[in-house]
Amino acid sequence: MTITRRTVLGSSLLAGASLIVKQGPAAAAPKVTPISSHVMVPNGSLLPSKVSGGVRIFHLRAEPIKHQLAPGLEITAWGYNGSTPGPVIEATEGERVRIYVTNALPERTSVHWHGVFAPYGMDGVAGLTQAPIEPGKTFRYEFAFDRAGTFMYHPHADEMTQIALGMMGMIVVHPKRAQGERIRDYVLMSHEWKIPIGTSRPDPLAMNDFNVLTFNGKAFPGTAPLLAETGDRIRIRFGNLGPMDHHPIHLHGHTFEMVSTDGGPVPPAARIPETTVLVPVGTTRTVEFTARAPGDWPMHCHMTHHAMNQMGHDSANLIGADVRGLDEKLGRVAPGYMTMGADGMSEMAHMRMEQPKNSISMLGLKGPHGVIEMGGMFTLLKIRDQLADATTDPGWYEPPAGTAATEATAAELARDGIVP
Repeated sequence: MTITRRTVLGSSLLAGASLIVKQGPAAAAPKVTPISSHVMVPNGSLLPSKVSGGVRIFHLRAEPIKHQLAPGLEITAWGYNGSTPGPVIEATEGERVRIYVTNALPERTSVHWHGVFAPYGMDGVAGLTQAPIEPGKTFRYEFAFDRAGTFMYHPHADEMTQIALGMMGMIVVHPKRAQGERIRDYVLMSHEWKIPIGTSRPDPLAMNDFNVLTFNGKAFPGTAPLLAETGDRIRIRFGNLGPMDHHPIHLHGHTFEMVSTDGGPVPPAARIPETTVLVPVGTTRTVEFTARAPGDWPMHCHMTHHAMNQMGHDSANLIGADVRGLDEKLGRVAPGYMTMGADGMSEMAHMRMEQPKNSISMLGLKGPHGVIEMGGMFTLLKIRDQLADATTDPGWYEPPAGTAATEATAAELARDGIVP
């Protein structure tokens, strides 16, 4: 799991992998204000742009794609510019942008700039504010970002189908006046999918029982870690355009403050320390904190079904059942049959039995102390005192001697009067 050069796409990583934001007055019109810092998009990318006539120009292409959610699970989705979510659009407050949208889908579409105050005719609601973009056509959107913040983009045409199939992306608008602080700026978009085991097409009609949950289009162990050094200031911009579910995103080992939503900044007096932030459907939530301790710290949705992979949601519940003799009897008609789940589900991750084609049930990942029995909307914040490389996974963290939980010795039990 690595963060590639494509991930940072031109980021200026200085001073031990911290981003340095330069201060200075905004450029005078008609010049375009330079983007003051680059965000990092684990498993994703930034949308390329060019400047012409004082306008920053982008091109989005809505199209069917093949996409790998995790090793062993490839789906046929819809996305933008070859990915789901689509690439992050990055600009500066006050900057005028021109965004071309080409429709290579089999049906009409549009793009709504979620949370952005665009002119009415640029708001992107097919049939209301604009004619739909028919297959094969390219539309032009043009407006200025009136304020800084974290926003999103998605269709407002057959959105139930198109969003469920992966059509969404995030927008980062930097303030004109840079904050002048060292910061690592990450973008993570959550999504939920219903992918019947053995198939490759997400079910856009699903309203519950989503069985693959992702950050930036990847389910653990396909998620790339977020990297930082102790003392770094970290900003994480969460977005949620999933069909139905809110996500309480929990970070281990640290507290953070929610500093803004897609509606605007949270006043400092209203911020409180948290270890979990709720990211409702259709919102962005931005948190900030200082990396205080080295380690491989988990960050995940705390809805337990959302931190797993295709567990066979429709299977019978066998936990606690007496299944003695069942394997022998069923083995007579199904050679090799093995009953699973009577003692809990973690055995599926440890035994790595043969699974149906194109499925990742309890995929897990081999960690430094055995299998990490997690999946879905789960990733790692890897903090080190010093990173050898700003974009490469540093491997597993080795805690100092005597600081890790281990099996209690007989002497320790006797000393403290504990009888197991």
